[in-house]
Amino acid sequence: MTPREKFIKALCREPITGHVPHFELVFYLTMEAFGRLHPDHRKYHQWNQMSHTERKLHIADMAQLYIDTAERYHHSAIFCHPNPGDFDSTIALLECIREKSGDKYFLMLHGDPTYSMPNGSDMMEFTARLYEDGDSLKEHSKQRTEGSLGHALRLRAAGEGLVDGFALCSDYCFNTQPFFSPALFEEFIVPYLKQVTTGYHELGYYVIKHTDGNINPIAAQMVDCGPDALHSLDPQGGVDFAEIRRLYGDRVCLIGNVNCGLLQTGTQEQCEENIRQTLRTGLEAPGFIFSTSNCAYTGLPLERYELMHRIWREEGIYR
Repeated sequence: MTPREKFIKALCREPITGHVPHFELVFYLTMEAFGRLHPDHRKYHQWNQMSHTERKLHIADMAQLYIDTAERYHHSAIFCHPNPGDFDSTIALLECIREKSGDKYFLMLHGDPTYSMPNGSDMMEFTARLYEDGDSLKEHSKQRTEGSLGHALRLRAAGEGLVDGFALCSDYCFNTQPFFSPALFEEFIVPYLKQVTTGYHELGYYVIKHTDGNINPIAAQMVDCGPDALHSLDPQGGVDFAEIRRLYGDRVCLIGNVNCGLLQTGTQEQCEENIRQTLRTGLEAPGFIFSTSNCAYTGLPLERYELMHRIWREEGIYR
């Protein structure tokens, strides 16, 4: 099987042999690993001034960097961060990756219209609107959801198989608790999360729902919305991988959950034990994809990520 085929089998919770699929939502360590800036960190504000040739070179360089990352670290999937992000350049990037790598990798884009928890400067205003102006928030969510589904329809019309699915990356939770209470989550998030997930499925796309933090109070609601997978099962948010597997492993693929905090600041022994424990728990049943509990973010030591990758290569195998 290709990495893409194995990734899809894991999303469908079907048994596989050999290595468990591995990927990262984002691998930002491209400067350390390849001496090249990650596409999401490039500031192409002069895109409109580029010649056609310059644009093609920019697209080709981004596509190759995504492929180089997947090749070196044996990722089964690539989460594309188009830059500058307009529709035509996004299609060009996806086409370029497919031209260079064929159907080897599962390709995904961001596609989450639901509200994430607000940043600190907006938190008070947004909280007040939840109680005083909820109808306008719901109307906005409806419009955003329709926009996301319309975008997915355009992607499918642009080329069959260009993209395989969407990562829904609105974060809902602090490490201590969700920003939205279960009741507010049911009212302001669930209808639109369910609608967009169903709509993507009807168009033939897979859905991975990401959020960091303590998802425990709202995990059942997220699973009920029908995503194919949950990412990232954050141990720093008190999420117990084994318990989540016990509760929901027969309904959703689980992606995670090597502790990013330990990778950054823990001892070598702590990192190794955490990596192995994640693999032990994940390999107990189908429906598991190995990754960090967030992403390979800027500042994470590359040698720690490569330690994680080495242990996966040696031990992340269905026997």
